[in-house]
Amino acid sequence: MLTETKGMMFILSSPSGAGKTTLTKKIAENNKDLAISISHTTRKPRPNEVNGQDYNFVSLEKFNDLIRGNDFYEYAKIFDNYYGTLKKTVNDLLSEGKDVLFDIDWQGTQQLKKIDNLSIVTIFILPPDIKVLRNRLLNRHKGHEQLIEERMNKFNEEVSHWNEYNYVVINDDLNKCYDKILKIIVSEKKGIKINQDSSEIKNKIKELTK
Repeated sequence: MLTETKGMMFILSSPSGAGKTTLTKKIAENNKDLAISISHTTRKPRPNEVNGQDYNFVSLEKFNDLIRGNDFYEYAKIFDNYYGTLKKTVNDLLSEGKDVLFDIDWQGTQQLKKIDNLSIVTIFILPPDIKVLRNRLLNRHKGHEQLIEERMNKFNEEVSHWNEYNYVVINDDLNKCYDKILKIIVSEKKGIKINQDSSEIKNKIKELTK
């Protein structure tokens, strides 16, 4: 069980296909004190995605209205679609005593880190290797080769932001990666930082981006 400390925000970021959404859902399902911040997006739902559960799917016009109303904590354009975190959603969860999980990219993370009085812990997730990443993208976007190449081409740019995060974990095994992230969350809730082997992380980054 997590401790009683309230109001922390845990951000999971990764290159497309590295597993942050799967991990975010797994963590929330198994830890009732943690709730997912469900982003607004202008992209179309994928098969099996549910409005209000996976994302809040909205029109570009509606999204722009929310920007003009200063309703987002953060928003970003990613692969031709917009994604944003609604302030009210997050504030309501925090007021209920929940800690909030974010499945967002480095752009949104940078914006949230600039806001005063938010207790934020950031975690960057890496794939074990490029082949695994490509296979995950192939499974998700079958028949959309151009889309897959766009995401692969964006990989190095996304990974270049790894050192802006408090922690970096490698998703070489879903359950082991889950355990590592949960250990980080539990420790941070107690006010304890976990030391990581920076040389191991740097070597993995070199291997992935060579």
